[in-house]
Parts: sequence; structure tokens; C-alpha cells
Amino acid sequence: MFKNKKTLLIGIGNCGRADDGLGWAFLDKIKPILPNDVDVEYRYQLQIEDAELVTNYQTVIFIDAHKKTFGKGFIWEVCYAKASKSFTSHALDPQSILYLTKTIYNKQPKAFILGVSGENFCLAMGLSKAAKLNLSNALDFFEEKILNLVY
Repeated sequence: MFKNKKTLLIGIGNCGRADDGLGWAFLDKIKPILPNDVDVEYRYQLQIEDAELVTNYQTVIFIDAHKKTFGKGFIWEVCYAKASKSFTSHALDPQSILYLTKTIYNKQPKAFILGVSGENFCLAMGLSKAAKLNLSNALDFFEEKILNLVY
């Protein structure tokens, strides 16, 4: 899936809001074992400028915290381009970024979302116990099923 293709991991979140920092924590943990053709970007939120950024990649993976509880603590899904119904271009979702990339730049990278379940999103530093477990499960999955299969 990713072999010999330039890949971007975008961690979305805010480490000052407890479990909302899961996207960044994922990048911090996975960076040391990533191949050279995988880049990482940290974002508080996605913005319209990110549509241009993803045109430089063949595969994009968005990693973000979710309030929803997933079976193993995370969800891995294909991300499809979809127009936003938002009244602003500030804080877009991954589907909207892909839609803008396709519409403005005529590019369609393969894209995926890795959503990691969190439970505490208040102003605080550090992940909850549940978020740490979910992060560990997501990292194990990513390393075993994604990195080991494609690199």
C-alpha cells in the first residue's frame, strides 16, 4: 500500500487538553521507527492550507483523538474527499482537506484516518490511563499491520 511512496502522517490535537493530545503523542512515539520517506506534521487543527500540503504526498494518514469509544481503543478507516458544510475555513475535517486537494489541485492521495479513543478533554497536561492504553493499541496495530506489511 505505501511501499516506495511518499507518505505524510498528520497528528491533530492539543497536548494542553489532556487526551486531545493523542494525535501528537502518536507521532512522538512512532517517529523513531518511521522510514525516511514518511514525513510527520503536528497540527492543532486542520486548515485550508493543509490542502496544498497533502498534494506533495501519495498517501496521507490523519491521526486524531475521538470522544467515541472504539472496540480496541482506536479505529482505522479510509478517508474519502467530501465537501464541508462548515461556515468557516478554520478547523476543517480530513474529508474537507481531501475535497479541497481534489478540487483545487486535481490531486487525490490515498488517505486514512486513525482515530484513538480518549476520555478526558479538559485543560490538563498528560493522557488519561484509558487514552494511554488506547494509544498503545493503536501504535501496536500501526507498527504490525501498516509498517511491517509495507516496508
